[in-house]
Amino acid sequence: MATSITWQRSSYSAGSEGNTCVEVGTSANRIHLRESDTPNAIITTNRTHLSAFIRRIKAGR
Repeated sequence: MATSITWQRSSYSAGSEGNTCVEVGTSANRIHLRESDTPNAIITTNRTHLSAFIRRIKAGR
């Protein structure tokens, strides 16, 4: 059974149109990330792993 994902654009994306947007969506216990110019290339993770990734980026690692 396919799960429907409702995508939201980042507020930091340039403008409301175009292909320079990062989008995030959720389904069940998964978080999905994609870039609007390649919508079929989706990174899927969970809250724990995404939080650790963001913390490492902020720490400069």
